[in-house]
Amino acid sequence: MSPSTPPYIPQIRRYQDWLTEHRGLTFDSYDALWRWTTTDIEGFWQSIWDYFDLQSPSPHTAVLEKNVMPCANWFPGAQVNYAQQVFRHVDAAHAAGFPAVIGCNEKGQRVELSWPELRRQVASLALHLQAQGVKPGDRVAVYLPNIPETMVAFLATISIGGVWSVCAPDMGTNAVLDRFRQIEPKVLIACDGVSYGGRDFDRMSVVAEMRAALPTVTHVILHTNLADGDAAREAALATAAPCASFADVTAGNDAAVAAFEPMWLPFDHPLWIVYSSGTTGMPKPIVHGHGGTVVVGLAMKVLHNDVGSSYDANSWGERYHWYSSTGWVMWNAQTSGLLNGTTCVIYDGNPGGSKDRPDWTTLWRFAAEQGVTFFGAGAAFFANCLKADVDLALCGDLSRVRALGTTGSPLSEDAQRWGTEQFAAIADNAAQKDIWWCNISGGTDFAGAFIGANRELPQIPGRMQCRMIGSAVESWDEQGQPAIDAVGELVCAQPIPSMPLYFVGDTDNQRLIGSYFDMYPAGHGRKPGGGDLPAEAGAVWRHGDWLRIYPDGSCVIYGRSDATINRHGLRMGTSELYSAVEALPEVLDSMVVDLEFLGKESYMPLFVVLRGGVTLDDAMTAKINGAIRTALSPRFLPNAIFQVTEIPRTLSGKKQELPIKKLLLGQPVEKVINKEAMANPGCLAWYVAFAQERSPTPAA
Repeated sequence: MSPSTPPYIPQIRRYQDWLTEHRGLTFDSYDALWRWTTTDIEGFWQSIWDYFDLQSPSPHTAVLEKNVMPCANWFPGAQVNYAQQVFRHVDAAHAAGFPAVIGCNEKGQRVELSWPELRRQVASLALHLQAQGVKPGDRVAVYLPNIPETMVAFLATISIGGVWSVCAPDMGTNAVLDRFRQIEPKVLIACDGVSYGGRDFDRMSVVAEMRAALPTVTHVILHTNLADGDAAREAALATAAPCASFADVTAGNDAAVAAFEPMWLPFDHPLWIVYSSGTTGMPKPIVHGHGGTVVVGLAMKVLHNDVGSSYDANSWGERYHWYSSTGWVMWNAQTSGLLNGTTCVIYDGNPGGSKDRPDWTTLWRFAAEQGVTFFGAGAAFFANCLKADVDLALCGDLSRVRALGTTGSPLSEDAQRWGTEQFAAIADNAAQKDIWWCNISGGTDFAGAFIGANRELPQIPGRMQCRMIGSAVESWDEQGQPAIDAVGELVCAQPIPSMPLYFVGDTDNQRLIGSYFDMYPAGHGRKPGGGDLPAEAGAVWRHGDWLRIYPDGSCVIYGRSDATINRHGLRMGTSELYSAVEALPEVLDSMVVDLEFLGKESYMPLFVVLRGGVTLDDAMTAKINGAIRTALSPRFLPNAIFQVTEIPRTLSGKKQELPIKKLLLGQPVEKVINKEAMANPGCLAWYVAFAQERSPTPAA
């Protein structure tokens, strides 16, 4: 049966039925369920362990050893491995006739990996890595696009206790090295190049630069992603020598490969290192653990995102797609479909066609051809489809799509209504007559979502349906008081298992605490259900988003409450952009703000102070954009560049990014900037005039 036809039961309803049968718990509303999950913290997370029948060769002695943030100790004594959980599904999914991964690219090439083939390739590569001396805790740096080979490399690395870290090949050398240098990798897995927007981009010079700049790397594996034909592949491998061929090291098929099993690891063994940038300093190398990522990933992906197992009768034939690059945490979220035996359908390329021939039907046609059931993408993708006047009736057979997912930035009401109306017009079944939107908001920081969706709750365009189970999310004012129906700081008042273990190189967790836990007093608001705990319990997690929780429990994210850049779902620290721009001899100073607000399309202006005699003409604009494109990524190009005489700074010399951001979002200058604390208050007049010209509509 199709998952889009009766008797389909929403996954969160199945979980609640299980709670009634096995725990004697019944809730008369989602709010009541959510409150139980955020007050009986141990009871809830134990129920997730039991509901998904998670395995460990040794029992855990507690669910949560002590309620403390950061660095809560979850499920002490348990042993897990992300890859173990994935490979539990091999036999059943294969017997049902479903593949593990389907990968397509913009050249029309298609790769399908069966579950046994996925396991074989993973085992072959894992044994190769072990032969190269990779031991538990060693870091493996990866420079690959969104292709099946990347999933193979990930599972192979983590199956032997290696720590995974990937950067997308559309990132420039500086941005990649700023990340990989911090983690001192032992192995580098890279590709010769990528295709995007109808063009091939050779990356062999970047691979050479990485090799030269990463002295801890003792072994390189090259995937010939661009090379066409045996001769070209051999030439690429010769250029990168000494290196191993990815195709060769995944080709093993002997008794050792057949007998390979992922090793059992402590619950909090490092799984991967992801990067989330603040406004100053280097990108933050965030370490997440195997156990916490598995537990939270299953709860989010299955219960909230409603993505079932492909071989379960209730969700038979599920095919899960969420468009992403490997530089975005949604790659990790897409891969997590494997945790519950779901076929992952991935696309490598530009979702909007080429620059010369834009085509926002690309992903829709791909979804139609591959029979996708859950179709996810960044909110900007749906906004572009609306602008391009895409007609889904002309995109092939989309009859299997039963859910749409969005994240990365607030989804506008107009974009959501566009999608709903499009599916109503082509509706092949009840699910499409009022298509369900799985709008989520979370982050790289904890590899999860705080705000999300519930298949059984009403939908309101432009809003997310609920706070996620297990996430004690509130909207706090400046005094640290929770508020309903008011915009405030998004905080999470209780620990969840996927919060970071630590940052690489972070002495005494000072950077971790400074990133999330230093805004409100320690202990304040930390007692489950309300009240305070002793200060040693730690502070609440402050996420850096503006949040409004409505009386019905639905939510709206109003963009970042800090100055971090959020472009197309990817976060980048402003300091990284400044490093690129201010390296140009013509640029004396610069400031960037990302205006993402109330579901409107993001607008990111860059202000530059140029050397005397230099004018911001077309050539200078191109030079600045080129520096950003090369050092970071084309994703972080500003919408516009403005020449100014001064950048507003505090008396201590800090750029006043957040006050200027608030000013440009329509707040009065006297409320956002203390002129007495400024080193150069005279420059404000220009920015006030600029803000008045933009005249945005502030929050109601």
